[in-house]
Amino acid sequence: MVFDTTLIPLAAGRSGDDPIFSLNAEARKRAAAGESILNATIGALLEDDGGLAILPSVSDAVAKVDPRRAASYAPISGEPAFQQAVIDDTFGRSPLNKFSVAAATPGGTGAILHAITSFLEPGHSILVPEYYWGPYQTIAAHTARKVETFTMFDDEGRFNLEAFDAGLSKQLERQGRVLFISNFPCNNPTGYSLDDDEWEGLSEIIERNSKSGPVTFLLDLAYARFGAAGSERWVEHVERFAHCAQLLVAWTASKAFAQYGARVGALIAVHPNPSERERLKAAMGFACRGTWSNCNHQAMVAITELLLDPEKRRRATGEREVLKRLLRERVDAFNQAASGTSLRYPRYEGGFFVSVFTPDAEKTAARMRELGVYVVPLQGAVRIALCSTQASEVPRLVAALEEGLKAAGGEA
Repeated sequence: MVFDTTLIPLAAGRSGDDPIFSLNAEARKRAAAGESILNATIGALLEDDGGLAILPSVSDAVAKVDPRRAASYAPISGEPAFQQAVIDDTFGRSPLNKFSVAAATPGGTGAILHAITSFLEPGHSILVPEYYWGPYQTIAAHTARKVETFTMFDDEGRFNLEAFDAGLSKQLERQGRVLFISNFPCNNPTGYSLDDDEWEGLSEIIERNSKSGPVTFLLDLAYARFGAAGSERWVEHVERFAHCAQLLVAWTASKAFAQYGARVGALIAVHPNPSERERLKAAMGFACRGTWSNCNHQAMVAITELLLDPEKRRRATGEREVLKRLLRERVDAFNQAASGTSLRYPRYEGGFFVSVFTPDAEKTAARMRELGVYVVPLQGAVRIALCSTQASEVPRLVAALEEGLKAAGGEA
Protein backbone atom coordinates (compact mmCIF):
# COMPACT_ATOMS: atom_id res chain seq x y z
CA MET A 1 0.00 0.00 0.00
CA VAL A 2 1.29 3.47 -0.94
CA PHE A 3 0.03 6.64 0.67
CA ASP A 4 1.01 10.31 0.75
CA THR A 5 3.16 11.83 3.47
CA THR A 6 1.63 12.15 6.90
CA LEU A 7 4.10 14.83 7.97
CA ILE A 8 2.54 18.09 9.01
CA PRO A 9 3.19 20.96 6.54
CA LEU A 10 5.73 22.55 8.91
CA ALA A 11 7.87 19.39 8.81
CA ALA A 12 7.37 18.29 5.21
CA GLY A 13 10.20 19.08 2.81
CA ARG A 14 12.84 19.67 5.48
CA SER A 15 16.40 18.66 4.78
CA GLY A 16 18.02 16.31 7.27
CA ASP A 17 21.52 17.21 6.11
CA ASP A 18 23.67 19.91 7.65
CA PRO A 19 25.75 21.59 4.89
CA ILE A 20 28.82 21.90 7.13
CA PHE A 21 28.79 18.19 7.99
CA SER A 22 28.28 17.37 4.29
CA LEU A 23 31.33 19.43 3.28
CA ASN A 24 33.36 17.84 6.05
CA ALA A 25 32.37 14.37 4.84
CA GLU A 26 33.38 15.23 1.26
CA ALA A 27 36.74 16.60 2.40
CA ARG A 28 37.44 13.52 4.52
CA LYS A 29 36.55 11.21 1.63
CA ARG A 30 39.01 12.97 -0.68
CA ALA A 31 41.72 12.92 1.98
CA ALA A 32 41.16 9.19 2.55
CA ALA A 33 41.65 8.65 -1.18
CA GLY A 34 45.12 10.17 -0.92
CA GLU A 35 44.52 13.79 -1.97
CA SER A 36 46.19 16.68 -0.17
CA ILE A 37 43.20 18.28 1.52
CA LEU A 38 43.02 21.26 3.88
CA ASN A 39 39.73 20.89 5.74
CA ALA A 40 38.80 24.19 7.37
CA THR A 41 35.16 23.29 7.99
CA ILE A 42 35.44 21.41 11.29
CA GLY A 43 34.13 23.40 14.24
CA ALA A 44 36.23 21.61 16.85
CA LEU A 45 39.72 22.37 18.11
CA LEU A 46 42.19 19.88 16.63
CA GLU A 47 45.82 19.26 17.50
CA ASP A 48 48.42 19.79 14.78
CA ASP A 49 48.40 16.04 14.11
CA GLY A 50 44.69 16.22 13.27
CA GLY A 51 43.49 14.54 16.45
CA LEU A 52 40.78 16.08 18.60
CA ALA A 53 42.22 18.32 21.30
CA ILE A 54 41.00 17.27 24.75
CA LEU A 55 41.59 18.14 28.40
CA PRO A 56 42.98 15.05 30.16
CA SER A 57 41.60 16.34 33.46
CA VAL A 58 38.08 16.07 32.06
CA SER A 59 38.62 12.52 30.85
CA ASP A 60 39.93 11.57 34.30
CA ALA A 61 36.97 13.17 36.05
CA VAL A 62 34.44 11.41 33.81
CA ALA A 63 36.14 8.03 34.35
CA LYS A 64 36.04 8.43 38.15
CA VAL A 65 32.29 9.05 38.44
CA ASP A 66 30.62 6.25 40.39
CA PRO A 67 29.00 3.95 37.79
CA ARG A 68 25.70 3.75 39.65
CA ARG A 69 25.51 7.51 39.99
CA ALA A 70 26.38 7.91 36.33
CA ALA A 71 23.64 5.46 35.33
CA SER A 72 20.97 7.11 37.48
CA TYR A 73 18.61 9.84 36.34
CA ALA A 74 19.85 13.35 36.89
CA PRO A 75 17.36 15.81 38.40
CA ILE A 76 15.21 17.37 35.70
CA SER A 77 16.91 20.78 35.89
CA GLY A 78 20.29 19.35 36.85
CA GLU A 79 21.88 18.86 40.24
CA PRO A 80 21.79 22.02 42.40
CA ALA A 81 25.58 21.90 42.79
CA PHE A 82 25.94 21.92 39.01
CA GLN A 83 23.54 24.83 38.65
CA GLN A 84 25.42 26.97 41.16
CA ALA A 85 28.83 25.95 39.81
CA VAL A 86 27.82 27.10 36.34
CA ILE A 87 26.49 30.41 37.70
CA ASP A 88 29.73 30.94 39.63
CA ASP A 89 31.79 30.07 36.56
CA THR A 90 29.85 32.60 34.50
CA PHE A 91 29.52 35.56 36.86
CA GLY A 92 32.16 35.01 39.54
CA ARG A 93 31.90 37.81 42.09
CA SER A 94 29.59 39.95 39.97
CA PRO A 95 26.41 41.05 41.78
CA LEU A 96 24.51 39.22 39.03
CA ASN A 97 25.53 35.94 40.67
CA LYS A 98 22.98 36.19 43.48
CA PHE A 99 20.20 37.12 41.06
CA SER A 100 20.66 34.02 38.86
CA VAL A 101 18.94 30.68 38.43
CA ALA A 102 19.95 27.90 36.03
CA ALA A 103 18.77 24.70 34.43
CA ALA A 104 20.87 21.96 32.84
CA THR A 105 20.58 21.57 29.07
CA PRO A 106 22.19 19.31 26.45
CA GLY A 107 24.90 21.75 25.44
CA GLY A 108 24.40 25.36 24.49
CA THR A 109 21.95 24.27 21.80
CA GLY A 110 19.49 23.16 24.45
CA ALA A 111 19.81 26.50 26.22
CA ILE A 112 19.06 28.32 22.99
CA LEU A 113 16.01 26.13 22.38
CA HIS A 114 14.65 26.94 25.84
CA ALA A 115 15.20 30.65 25.31
CA ILE A 116 13.41 30.69 21.97
CA THR A 117 10.40 28.67 23.12
CA SER A 118 10.02 30.36 26.53
CA PHE A 119 10.57 34.01 25.60
CA LEU A 120 9.03 34.29 22.12
CA GLU A 121 5.54 33.42 20.90
CA PRO A 122 5.07 31.12 17.88
CA GLY A 123 5.30 33.25 14.74
CA HIS A 124 7.68 35.74 16.35
CA SER A 125 11.23 36.30 15.11
CA ILE A 126 14.50 36.18 16.99
CA LEU A 127 16.89 39.04 16.29
CA VAL A 128 20.48 38.23 15.29
CA PRO A 129 23.26 39.95 13.33
CA GLU A 130 23.43 38.97 9.65
CA TYR A 131 26.36 36.66 10.39
CA TYR A 132 25.08 34.08 12.84
CA TRP A 133 25.30 30.38 13.71
CA GLY A 134 23.09 28.55 11.21
CA PRO A 135 21.28 26.31 13.74
CA TYR A 136 19.60 29.41 15.20
CA GLN A 137 17.52 29.32 12.02
CA THR A 138 16.96 25.57 12.34
CA ILE A 139 15.77 25.83 15.95
CA ALA A 140 13.54 28.78 15.10
CA ALA A 141 11.94 26.97 12.14
CA HIS A 142 11.48 23.78 14.15
CA THR A 143 9.58 25.70 16.85
CA ALA A 144 7.44 27.79 14.46
CA ARG A 145 9.53 30.92 14.99
CA LYS A 146 11.59 32.91 12.49
CA VAL A 147 14.89 34.76 12.22
CA GLU A 148 15.34 38.44 11.50
CA THR A 149 18.75 40.02 10.91
CA PHE A 150 20.38 43.43 10.83
CA THR A 151 23.58 44.61 9.16
CA MET A 152 26.37 43.47 11.46
CA PHE A 153 29.20 45.84 10.47
CA ASP A 154 29.26 49.53 9.68
CA ASP A 155 31.44 51.25 7.06
CA GLU A 156 34.40 51.23 9.46
CA GLY A 157 34.13 47.48 10.06
CA ARG A 158 32.80 47.86 13.60
CA PHE A 159 29.62 46.44 15.12
CA ASN A 160 26.73 48.37 13.59
CA LEU A 161 25.05 49.88 16.64
CA GLU A 162 22.74 52.01 14.53
CA ALA A 163 21.39 48.97 12.65
CA PHE A 164 21.02 47.06 15.92
CA ASP A 165 19.05 49.94 17.45
CA ALA A 166 16.75 50.09 14.42
CA GLY A 167 16.19 46.34 14.39
CA LEU A 168 15.42 46.25 18.09
CA SER A 169 12.93 49.10 17.99
CA LYS A 170 11.15 47.76 14.87
CA GLN A 171 10.68 44.35 16.45
CA LEU A 172 9.32 45.87 19.64
CA GLU A 173 6.84 47.89 17.64
CA ARG A 174 5.76 44.94 15.48
CA GLN A 175 5.69 41.96 17.86
CA GLY A 176 5.73 43.60 21.29
CA ARG A 177 8.84 41.79 22.56
CA VAL A 178 12.39 40.98 21.43
CA LEU A 179 14.77 38.06 21.89
CA PHE A 180 18.23 39.13 20.75
CA ILE A 181 20.85 36.37 20.54
CA SER A 182 24.37 37.71 20.96
CA ASN A 183 27.20 35.29 20.18
CA PHE A 184 30.06 37.35 21.66
CA PRO A 185 32.93 37.05 22.47
CA CYS A 186 34.28 35.22 19.39
CA ASN A 187 31.21 35.25 17.18
CA ASN A 188 30.56 32.19 15.06
CA PRO A 189 31.12 32.59 12.09
CA THR A 190 33.18 35.82 12.03
CA GLY A 191 35.36 35.51 15.15
CA TYR A 192 34.41 39.07 16.05
CA SER A 193 34.41 40.25 19.67
CA LEU A 194 32.95 43.52 20.87
CA ASP A 195 35.32 46.01 22.46
CA ASP A 196 34.39 48.10 25.50
CA ASP A 197 33.00 50.97 23.43
CA GLU A 198 30.78 48.63 21.42
CA TRP A 199 29.55 46.90 24.56
CA GLU A 200 28.78 50.28 26.10
CA GLY A 201 26.81 51.33 23.03
CA LEU A 202 24.92 48.05 22.89
CA SER A 203 24.06 48.28 26.59
CA GLU A 204 22.73 51.81 26.20
CA ILE A 205 20.51 50.73 23.30
CA ILE A 206 19.05 47.81 25.26
CA GLU A 207 18.48 49.94 28.34
CA ARG A 208 16.69 52.61 26.32
CA ASN A 209 14.56 50.24 24.23
CA SER A 210 13.50 48.19 27.24
CA LYS A 211 11.26 51.11 28.20
CA SER A 212 9.10 50.28 25.15
CA GLY A 213 8.55 46.58 25.87
CA PRO A 214 10.09 43.31 27.07
CA VAL A 215 13.65 42.84 25.79
CA THR A 216 15.41 39.51 26.34
CA PHE A 217 19.15 39.39 25.76
CA LEU A 218 20.61 35.90 25.31
CA LEU A 219 24.39 35.68 25.40
CA ASP A 220 25.63 32.52 23.69
CA LEU A 221 29.00 31.95 25.39
CA ALA A 222 30.08 29.01 23.24
CA TYR A 223 33.57 30.32 22.40
CA ALA A 224 34.07 32.92 25.11
CA ARG A 225 36.90 31.06 26.88
CA PHE A 226 39.02 31.47 23.75
CA GLY A 227 38.66 35.22 23.45
CA ALA A 228 41.48 37.74 23.65
CA ALA A 229 42.49 39.36 26.93
CA GLY A 230 39.79 41.77 28.07
CA SER A 231 36.92 40.02 26.31
CA GLU A 232 35.70 38.68 29.67
CA ARG A 233 34.65 42.22 30.62
CA TRP A 234 31.28 41.53 28.98
CA VAL A 235 30.08 40.73 32.52
CA GLU A 236 30.63 44.31 33.64
CA HIS A 237 28.67 45.65 30.69
CA VAL A 238 25.58 43.43 31.00
CA GLU A 239 25.31 44.49 34.65
CA ARG A 240 24.15 47.83 33.27
CA PHE A 241 20.87 46.55 31.81
CA ALA A 242 20.16 43.42 33.88
CA HIS A 243 17.74 45.46 36.01
CA CYS A 244 15.51 46.36 33.07
CA ALA A 245 15.97 43.62 30.44
CA GLN A 246 15.83 39.86 30.80
CA LEU A 247 19.41 38.60 30.74
CA LEU A 248 19.99 34.98 29.72
CA VAL A 249 23.26 33.13 29.24
CA ALA A 250 23.79 29.91 27.28
CA TRP A 251 26.66 28.12 29.04
CA THR A 252 28.31 25.04 27.56
CA ALA A 253 31.13 22.62 28.33
CA SER A 254 31.51 21.68 24.67
CA LYS A 255 34.30 24.12 23.84
CA ALA A 256 35.51 25.32 27.24
CA PHE A 257 36.11 21.72 28.38
CA ALA A 258 36.56 20.20 24.91
CA GLN A 259 33.61 17.85 25.52
CA TYR A 260 31.52 18.22 22.39
CA GLY A 261 29.89 14.81 22.74
CA ALA A 262 29.07 15.00 26.45
CA ARG A 263 26.24 17.49 25.82
CA VAL A 264 26.59 19.37 29.09
CA GLY A 265 25.24 22.90 29.16
CA ALA A 266 22.91 25.23 31.01
CA LEU A 267 20.58 28.16 30.56
CA ILE A 268 21.14 30.87 33.16
CA ALA A 269 18.46 33.47 33.81
CA VAL A 270 19.07 36.68 35.77
CA HIS A 271 16.36 38.72 37.46
CA PRO A 272 16.42 41.09 40.47
CA ASN A 273 12.95 39.99 41.67
CA PRO A 274 12.95 36.75 43.76
CA SER A 275 9.38 35.89 42.73
CA GLU A 276 10.25 36.24 39.06
CA ARG A 277 13.33 34.09 39.55
CA GLU A 278 11.08 31.34 40.88
CA ARG A 279 8.85 31.65 37.81
CA LEU A 280 11.89 31.51 35.55
CA LYS A 281 13.19 28.45 37.35
CA ALA A 282 9.84 26.70 37.09
CA ALA A 283 9.48 27.55 33.39
CA MET A 284 12.93 26.18 32.62
CA GLY A 285 12.26 22.99 34.58
CA PHE A 286 8.96 22.48 32.75
CA ALA A 287 10.72 22.99 29.41
CA CYS A 288 13.36 20.42 30.37
CA ARG A 289 10.73 17.83 31.23
CA GLY A 290 8.86 18.56 28.02
CA THR A 291 11.86 18.05 25.74
CA TRP A 292 14.81 15.86 26.85
CA SER A 293 13.55 15.26 30.42
CA ASN A 294 17.08 15.22 31.89
CA CYS A 295 20.71 15.42 30.79
CA ASN A 296 23.89 13.33 30.76
CA HIS A 297 24.39 12.62 34.48
CA GLN A 298 27.94 11.25 34.31
CA ALA A 299 29.34 14.22 32.44
CA MET A 300 27.38 16.67 34.60
CA VAL A 301 28.89 15.20 37.77
CA ALA A 302 32.39 15.32 36.27
CA ILE A 303 32.10 18.93 35.10
CA THR A 304 30.73 19.93 38.50
CA GLU A 305 33.79 18.41 40.17
CA LEU A 306 36.08 20.31 37.79
CA LEU A 307 34.32 23.58 38.58
CA LEU A 308 34.15 23.15 42.36
CA ASP A 309 37.36 21.36 43.33
CA PRO A 310 40.16 24.00 43.40
CA GLU A 311 42.94 21.62 42.39
CA LYS A 312 40.94 20.01 39.58
CA ARG A 313 39.85 23.42 38.36
CA ARG A 314 43.46 24.65 38.29
CA ARG A 315 44.49 21.59 36.32
CA ALA A 316 41.69 22.03 33.76
CA THR A 317 42.43 25.74 33.43
CA GLY A 318 46.11 25.03 32.80
CA GLU A 319 45.28 22.47 30.12
CA ARG A 320 42.89 24.93 28.49
CA GLU A 321 45.64 27.56 28.41
CA VAL A 322 47.76 25.18 26.33
CA LEU A 323 44.91 24.88 23.82
CA LYS A 324 44.39 28.64 23.83
CA ARG A 325 48.06 29.12 22.92
CA LEU A 326 47.67 26.60 20.09
CA LEU A 327 44.69 28.55 18.73
CA ARG A 328 46.48 31.88 19.26
CA GLU A 329 49.34 30.70 17.02
CA ARG A 330 46.80 30.05 14.25
CA VAL A 331 45.03 33.37 14.75
CA ASP A 332 48.34 35.23 14.60
CA ALA A 333 49.47 33.23 11.55
CA PHE A 334 46.26 34.10 9.72
CA ASN A 335 46.39 37.80 10.54
CA GLN A 336 50.03 37.93 9.46
CA ALA A 337 49.50 36.02 6.20
CA ALA A 338 46.38 38.00 5.28
CA SER A 339 47.86 41.41 6.11
CA GLY A 340 49.67 41.66 2.78
CA THR A 341 46.61 40.75 0.73
CA SER A 342 43.34 42.40 -0.21
CA LEU A 343 41.29 39.88 1.80
CA ARG A 344 38.62 41.66 3.81
CA TYR A 345 37.56 40.21 7.13
CA PRO A 346 36.37 41.48 10.53
CA ARG A 347 38.69 42.23 13.43
CA TYR A 348 39.93 38.81 14.51
CA GLU A 349 41.54 38.44 17.92
CA GLY A 350 40.49 34.96 19.00
CA GLY A 351 37.93 32.22 18.62
CA PHE A 352 37.47 29.16 16.45
CA PHE A 353 36.44 30.91 13.23
CA VAL A 354 37.04 33.85 10.97
CA SER A 355 35.04 34.90 7.89
CA VAL A 356 36.38 36.48 4.71
CA PHE A 357 33.97 38.66 2.73
CA THR A 358 33.27 37.78 -0.91
CA PRO A 359 30.72 38.89 -3.54
CA ASP A 360 29.89 35.24 -4.29
CA ALA A 361 30.54 32.76 -1.51
CA GLU A 362 29.52 29.70 -3.53
CA LYS A 363 31.95 30.51 -6.35
CA THR A 364 34.71 31.27 -3.87
CA ALA A 365 34.19 28.01 -1.99
CA ALA A 366 33.89 25.99 -5.22
CA ARG A 367 37.20 27.32 -6.56
CA MET A 368 38.86 26.60 -3.22
CA ARG A 369 37.59 23.02 -3.29
CA GLU A 370 39.25 22.62 -6.69
CA LEU A 371 42.48 23.51 -4.89
CA GLY A 372 41.77 21.00 -2.16
CA VAL A 373 40.80 23.60 0.46
CA TYR A 374 37.40 23.35 2.16
CA VAL A 375 35.61 26.28 3.79
CA VAL A 376 31.93 26.97 4.48
CA PRO A 377 30.07 29.37 2.16
CA LEU A 378 27.76 31.89 3.82
CA GLN A 379 25.76 34.82 2.49
CA GLY A 380 28.48 37.32 1.53
CA ALA A 381 31.41 35.49 3.13
CA VAL A 382 33.14 32.16 3.64
CA ARG A 383 33.77 30.76 7.12
CA ILE A 384 37.21 29.37 7.93
CA ALA A 385 37.74 27.09 10.92
CA LEU A 386 41.17 28.09 12.20
CA CYS A 387 40.45 25.79 15.15
CA SER A 388 41.12 22.80 12.89
CA THR A 389 43.85 24.33 10.67
CA GLN A 390 47.55 24.00 11.47
CA ALA A 391 49.48 27.28 11.56
CA SER A 392 51.84 25.84 8.95
CA GLU A 393 48.87 25.37 6.57
CA VAL A 394 47.70 28.99 6.85
CA PRO A 395 49.76 30.28 3.86
CA ARG A 396 48.12 27.65 1.64
CA LEU A 397 44.73 28.61 3.05
CA VAL A 398 45.26 32.32 2.36
CA ALA A 399 46.52 31.62 -1.19
CA ALA A 400 43.39 29.55 -1.87
CA LEU A 401 41.20 32.32 -0.47
CA GLU A 402 42.79 34.79 -2.88
CA GLU A 403 42.15 32.42 -5.79
CA GLY A 404 38.60 31.87 -4.64
CA LEU A 405 37.97 35.56 -4.39
CA LYS A 406 39.28 36.09 -7.94
CA ALA A 407 36.88 33.42 -9.20
CA ALA A 408 34.03 35.28 -7.54
CA GLY A 409 35.00 38.60 -9.16
CA GLY A 410 36.52 40.01 -6.00
CA GLU A 411 39.60 42.18 -5.54
CA ALA A 412 42.30 39.60 -4.78
